[in-house]
Amino acid sequence: MAEVYYVGVDVGTASVRAALVTRTGLLKSTAEEPISIWEPLSDHYVQSSSEIWDKCCTVVKNLRESCWNKAAHFFDLPDFLSWKATGSLTRSLCTLVCKWTYCPPEGWDPSFWSSIGLEDLQENNFSKIGSMTCPPGSPLGDGLTTEAAADLGLEPGTAVGASLIDAHAGGLGVIGADVKGFHLPCEDQPITSRLAMICGTSTCHMAISEQPLFVPGVWGPCLSAMVPGMWLNEGGQSATGRLIEHMVKGHAAYTQLQEQARQRCPFAGENVYSYLNSHLSKMADSHSSVDLLASSLHVWPDFHGNRSPLADPTLKGMVIGLSLSQTLDDLALLYLATVQALTLGTRHILEAMREAGHDIRTLFLCGGLSKNALFVQIHANATGLPVVLPDQMEAVLIGAAILGACASQDYSSIQEAMEKMAKVGKVVQPERELQSFYKRKYKVFLRLFAHQREYQTLMSQR
Repeated sequence: MAEVYYVGVDVGTASVRAALVTRTGLLKSTAEEPISIWEPLSDHYVQSSSEIWDKCCTVVKNLRESCWNKAAHFFDLPDFLSWKATGSLTRSLCTLVCKWTYCPPEGWDPSFWSSIGLEDLQENNFSKIGSMTCPPGSPLGDGLTTEAAADLGLEPGTAVGASLIDAHAGGLGVIGADVKGFHLPCEDQPITSRLAMICGTSTCHMAISEQPLFVPGVWGPCLSAMVPGMWLNEGGQSATGRLIEHMVKGHAAYTQLQEQARQRCPFAGENVYSYLNSHLSKMADSHSSVDLLASSLHVWPDFHGNRSPLADPTLKGMVIGLSLSQTLDDLALLYLATVQALTLGTRHILEAMREAGHDIRTLFLCGGLSKNALFVQIHANATGLPVVLPDQMEAVLIGAAILGACASQDYSSIQEAMEKMAKVGKVVQPERELQSFYKRKYKVFLRLFAHQREYQTLMSQR
């Protein structure tokens, strides 16, 4: 029997990526193409949907070769790409529920569109913005059209699954993995006991439930927005990898850090964050944990406002415990305190979710920051929960391929495809002896927020 492959496509801000994935979830190869970004005015950014489709075609063709004006419709990008591929106008519930105002099973609310002066969108049963919807992974139309198949270098009729937003695809690519034998608290528990974290420039926290749960400061609940038939709550941090980069590159010792990293590994070009992790280990006493080095240095990480659970875009960053010293040691400590602040932000989101009824016992991480061993370990330490890492780091592409597997009807459901194609790579357990330290550190974290609000109140008085 010939090997069956699925193609997962991920459209990001700066590039289009595609992966060839086997029926068991093994990523065989990837391809990537950059996307143009124009800035016609300050803080105004424009991209081309047509170019994005062309780049999708290019990356899929590259995969195959390496292995073998007036708007009639308004699409979110994932649905636009699905339409280009199949000619189907059916929208994914992921995009309509999460990014628009669609609420299944009732659908669109006509009063909303009337209130904002867009009554014309109600014509023909909302055909311009989507009168037909389906859960992610549902087969669209008759598969690839002849034209799209030629563009992509694939066979006409190849099944195409209803799409997901990239972060949601990442969640799909990790959260359903079979965890038997890893002695995790989520074993033999429903999938609702897991939280998927997609960690990159920003971070999304994906939790699902069988019944709708309303969490203050957290988006949702959204029905069938990630896993069909289940409700999604999505927390998030506006700046994570971007904040770490800002703190490290903006420090006076950054040039010295770059030089030290080059000297230690001149040919491989060692990642500066790997070097910082090693440097912190050397700074720590052999009888103590790296985490304790930042006992007197505290960061409130909302330099770009707070998305969850406070939903306050006016909040700013705070750093407590600085001195006049600007050595490489000081840079390493600021980096450590920033990572700790981000993990305490995750703890803050977790507590809000638990208070609303979620029973989360295990974290499933993916994305660029999940490759940072210190970031992962501190997430386990600060939350007290084990962290599961996938065996293949391209979880978004695995999630996209899962949609193709379901559309091909090779699996009976998204849940079955997730269990077969998502794999556990590594489990990181929390260091229990640090529980008291992070309990105290978290109290300081919350007081930083309370103090900032207090300062805002004081300064607004006349």
